[in-house]
Amino acid sequence: QVHLAESGGGLVQPGGSLRLSCAASSTSALGAIGWFRQAPGKEREGLSSITVRDGKTFYKDSVKGRFTISRDNAKNTVFLQMNNLKPEDTAIYYCAAATDATPLFHIANIRTRSYDYWGQGTQVTVSS
Repeated sequence: QVHLAESGGGLVQPGGSLRLSCAASSTSALGAIGWFRQAPGKEREGLSSITVRDGKTFYKDSVKGRFTISRDNAKNTVFLQMNNLKPEDTAIYYCAAATDATPLFHIANIRTRSYDYWGQGTQVTVSS
């Protein structure tokens, strides 16, 4: 069992930035950690993922160029730097972990059903 804890959410004005953190209890059996979000009335969507072993990164087009995923393996922590935030970025943001048995193809597609462990989420609100 892997436990994940997100932090760093909050209220920010349009055009502002936030950095989210995802602390994992362990990464020894993980293949990747990803970031997802869910806005009210919408399905959960994948945003970005990073492989644990070699740091390959993947992004959905909706956030490419504005969001950056990174990791600190020594601290079992993955970050999501979010810049130029827009009101439509308002959502609950979740991190999730995929086991090391997950094919890279699934990790790259950042599909919710490919991820096995989930954090509780952190609220991000973009509003003036």
